[in-house]
Amino acid sequence: MEKAEILKIVHEKLNLKIKTLEDLISETRASNNETKSSMGDKYETTREMVQQEINNLQVQLNENLKAKNSLKLIQMSPSQKVGFGSLVETSTGLFYITVSLGNIDFNEKKIFLISPESPLAKAMINHKNSEEFSLNNVEQIIKNIW
Repeated sequence: MEKAEILKIVHEKLNLKIKTLEDLISETRASNNETKSSMGDKYETTREMVQQEINNLQVQLNENLKAKNSLKLIQMSPSQKVGFGSLVETSTGLFYITVSLGNIDFNEKKIFLISPESPLAKAMINHKNSEEFSLNNVEQIIKNIW
């Protein structure tokens, strides 16, 4: 499995999400500025709601920037145990423990991008090849770790 190529796709997907959030923040700020020049205090509530939306988008952007930074810590060398940066094949699928970004298709395989904080990742952490783990009463076996 080409972990470096998959990581590149993760970077691209995360960069696209960051760009989208930055664009949304800019557009929302622009609409807030237009509202400010409107008819006095009548629109104060609307402006506050827009500002709250900007704040929420900014929080999401900061989380994604932090996630992007954490990708620098991923080692390309194979590991004996599941951990952050591991690409793990289980009896139910392929999981890349990096950032939570849904899934990607790579070489006709679906790879789920999960956070190390997710229940599934926590259940797999520190397990080795051929070991079993359980999540929600579903037994799974680790087939490969890259």
